[in-house]
Amino acid sequence: MKRLFDLFAALVGLVLLAPLMLVIAIRVRRSSAGPAVFAQDRVGRHERVFRCYKFRTMFVAAPNAGSHEVAASWVTPLGAKLRRYKLDELPQLWNVARGEMSLVGPRPCMPTQAEVIEARRKAGVFAIRPGITGVAQLAGIDMSSPESLAQADRRYMETRSFFGDLSIIIATVTGSGRGDAVRN
Repeated sequence: MKRLFDLFAALVGLVLLAPLMLVIAIRVRRSSAGPAVFAQDRVGRHERVFRCYKFRTMFVAAPNAGSHEVAASWVTPLGAKLRRYKLDELPQLWNVARGEMSLVGPRPCMPTQAEVIEARRKAGVFAIRPGITGVAQLAGIDMSSPESLAQADRRYMETRSFFGDLSIIIATVTGSGRGDAVRN
């Protein structure tokens, strides 16, 4: 049922939000050099690497780093607004439609984040699809705390439900949590 809901919601979201996504893409392109959409390798279900899509929020010359390692000076002014309202995540609906991600689940890490991968491996977190949002993000646990992150993700796995996922989605859309905030 979770996969059917994810697929339905992603396809409806992609159609209904297409005008907003087009406006964001145009604004990103006009606000700084580089593409509107940023693609980055992430680790998904069963530790398979996939390309995760987001609106670009950083300058092109910024290093490829996890959000908690990102300096605020690397983020564009428009990017800061997109991150604040989580609009940079909208292209991930494509990842959900493709079956690489879920709407709710552990946030996908990069293949270079060895400590996060090891902690999640031990906790069995890679048994489920990563999500656009999740309990750790709402709780403010980022990837700089691999063990805490893996345990929060594990608790989600053990208690997940359709209505629980809906409450996480609603909390995310209404602005709860901070997830992987940039460092100052």
